[in-house]
Amino acid sequence: MNDAKSNQDQSSHETLFDTVFTTPLDRAARFSFDEQVVACFPDMIRRSVPGYGQVLAMLPIFAQRHCQFGQTNAEGHRVSRIYDLGCSLGGASMALVSASGGFDANDLQIKAVDISPAMTDKAKALLADNYPEHDIEVITADIREIDFAPCDMVVLNLTLQFLPPEDRYRVLANIYDALNDGGILVLTEKTHSGDEQDDAWLVERYYDFKRANGYSELEISGKRNALENVLITDTLAQHHERLAQVGFSRTLTWFQFLNFASMIAFK
Repeated sequence: MNDAKSNQDQSSHETLFDTVFTTPLDRAARFSFDEQVVACFPDMIRRSVPGYGQVLAMLPIFAQRHCQFGQTNAEGHRVSRIYDLGCSLGGASMALVSASGGFDANDLQIKAVDISPAMTDKAKALLADNYPEHDIEVITADIREIDFAPCDMVVLNLTLQFLPPEDRYRVLANIYDALNDGGILVLTEKTHSGDEQDDAWLVERYYDFKRANGYSELEISGKRNALENVLITDTLAQHHERLAQVGFSRTLTWFQFLNFASMIAFK
């Protein structure tokens, strides 16, 4: 590979510093996963989602315990099918197939789904470059409209919160129906507390977390305004109640960092 081609490839996968909200936006502007966000998404997640790295690190550990290799791929090999819903740039998929995950290249069949073409275009390139031997299909689709194939595990990280509340039950019910007995759903969400005083404290400490990671007051307020009525949170109790309503026999909150939490639901 010549130097020019190498530099071009490196530039195409370069992660930019998150400066999306460094200038004032129209108050009517709404957050979207467009090319500007995609370009800086890893930095945005690292600096604004506490505990995200720990959640990803546990996914292959959960998969090792709960994947049953009950599906068959196109070559006739027994595999475990996993859905990475709202995959963004494929972070969960990469965690599952990384060398530290403990799976061979032909163990898993991953369906990575996101509604944003900008996200899926970049995810396809990253996954093809870094994990070409793994069976990972990146799909541009609305998770409310896909037909799920039988699977052993579903990852739904920071995605349900962007759906209208009235659509959340149906998505979870579809996931439940697709999971094999013994399968799991890992659901990670930003939440709010049922107690007003506790919630205010958690929100302020979250903003402190963002300040400590270099975000200015303008950036914090700008993103908060852009996410209003776009990201709508539930309480942990609401999440667990909904998961039980769709049929999951047992659920638990396995990780929480300020107002972010990750739950696991067992079928």
